[in-house]
Amino acid sequence: MRIVVCVKQVPVMAAMQIDPATKTLRREGVPLEVSAFDVRALLKAVELVGVHGGEVVALTMGPPQARQALDDCLALGAHRAVHLCDRAFAGSDTLATARALAAAIAREHADLILCGRHSVDAETGQVGPELAEILGLAQITVARTLAVDLSLRRVTAERETDEGFETVEATLPVLVTAAEDLAPERFPSKAEREQAKQKSVTTVTAVELGLDAAALGSNGSPTWVAGLEIVDSKRAGQVLGGAVPEQAVDELVRVLLERGLFGEWKIEAREEQRSHAPVSRSGPKDVWVVAEALGGRLRPVTHELLCKGAELAERLAGTLTAVLLGSGVASLTDELAARGAQQVLLAEDDRLGTGDTDLAAAILAEAIRARQPGIVLLASTTVGRDVAPRVAARLGLGLTGDCLDLDLDGQGRLVQYKPAFGGSVVAPILSKTWPEMATLRPGLLAAASRESGRTAVVEQLVVAHAAPVRVRVVARRASAENATALDNAAVVIGVGKGVGSRENLSVIEPLAQVLDAGICATRDVTDEGWLPKQYQVGLTGRAVAPKLYVAVGIRGAMEHMVGVRRAGLIVAINKNAKAPVFKNADYGIVGDYAQVVPILVARLRVARDR
Repeated sequence: MRIVVCVKQVPVMAAMQIDPATKTLRREGVPLEVSAFDVRALLKAVELVGVHGGEVVALTMGPPQARQALDDCLALGAHRAVHLCDRAFAGSDTLATARALAAAIAREHADLILCGRHSVDAETGQVGPELAEILGLAQITVARTLAVDLSLRRVTAERETDEGFETVEATLPVLVTAAEDLAPERFPSKAEREQAKQKSVTTVTAVELGLDAAALGSNGSPTWVAGLEIVDSKRAGQVLGGAVPEQAVDELVRVLLERGLFGEWKIEAREEQRSHAPVSRSGPKDVWVVAEALGGRLRPVTHELLCKGAELAERLAGTLTAVLLGSGVASLTDELAARGAQQVLLAEDDRLGTGDTDLAAAILAEAIRARQPGIVLLASTTVGRDVAPRVAARLGLGLTGDCLDLDLDGQGRLVQYKPAFGGSVVAPILSKTWPEMATLRPGLLAAASRESGRTAVVEQLVVAHAAPVRVRVVARRASAENATALDNAAVVIGVGKGVGSRENLSVIEPLAQVLDAGICATRDVTDEGWLPKQYQVGLTGRAVAPKLYVAVGIRGAMEHMVGVRRAGLIVAINKNAKAPVFKNADYGIVGDYAQVVPILVARLRVARDR
């Protein structure tokens, strides 16, 4: 069995710096490493080959210094490495990168291709699905387990979804992206590094891949970065004190009530203010929103996409169209109209109810090709992250994933605000292709209001029946039914390792009840199994943007705080006065949560019931 693992060299996040004058990344002196999810993919590949035999080939694309990443992979167990190194590759976006990697993989005749779920610098998660589309393979994304049966040429994986986990099967060859649970992280020893010097690294140029230079690098990239905007996340960092915990709690309750708790909030999630002026545009003007349903209802993120889509369509003097793909979803067309859709394109098929990525991508791509909209928006959900890259690769379109917001510039081009480097910078990205495509993070934008008198023209999309189902869902396990509610929660309570144990979550639950709050967790907490992975917030989890975020027993590492940086107000409770969380909070209480939280609950109940 031959496994190709695609890896990327990224800056060490803690050492990353942005030059405020040039708004570029300062690369001199910044150490580099293999992206964490790619390491897990590589280690899983080594484990599988150890069981079944074969070889692991590490593959990367980058400048000469990217050779270091391959040296690390060889030391961790890869048998050989391939380095795509050519100035023609410089400036590649995800699609141009996928084209080059796909050409190299095709030469390897691999049984299995593994990638990280996303790189920890750009965080796109697009290269894997785009690779799968170009290579004509099925994909399994965000896999936390992976087993291979060579006699049946079959893989079985458990993958993360927004609500829990799916066990799926697919036939080799297949592309799989790795979640952080896929393999335990480890680092090569000195002896392993010495042994790796005997292994081969093959350097391959663009000419050797037989690719047209026009399809590579910045010339072949349908998106480009217009600059970097440094995110100023400074907060007050005011620690509330007093001779006894009650005094600090009373002061905090007073502040929260002044800011609108139990009434009308006087704080907003930290958003950039964008223009709403009409603009002219030479290209197509219609805006499409790909709707998602869950449990027979539209997901709240669809309401957000409709609101943003309506704003863009109005400014462009275009039409807002909702695209609804699913099984038994026709009844939702009236709700889409009530939320502002002027037209609904509907495709119903039982296979769409099983999450058939191939079919959904095929239907959407064909509709785009036939009708030529100007802008296509999807949600950064399990479905959106799977479907959007395949559609973009199939049609040769630019795609910006996980956007925080969208705007139009003076030429009517869609400006797509993409977070990078853990959310410390935002990159405005533009597309060279039509339609412009983007996925947006849930919970960050205003939702479309409902007006029952609205109507929409409903049209049926043709559903092809020839394509076989390549990824079969064997079982579903809903372990986090309420996790998606975090996307739109007004109040969220974050739980850290400082609470001590799963049993101690009982201390937090009354606080969540009185605040009508959702509960999320740090990675340490989900690693311990106290809460499911879907509740993890941070660099390797979801992002939230509530009016109020209360961090309980959370140290405040950057990896977690980037997931809550757009919260309107952050309150920290921690017994360690030197914990970094206090520098990233608006208000803090130094004290044992087991003492502070019950006092806070009692005071809040009195305030709520007045």
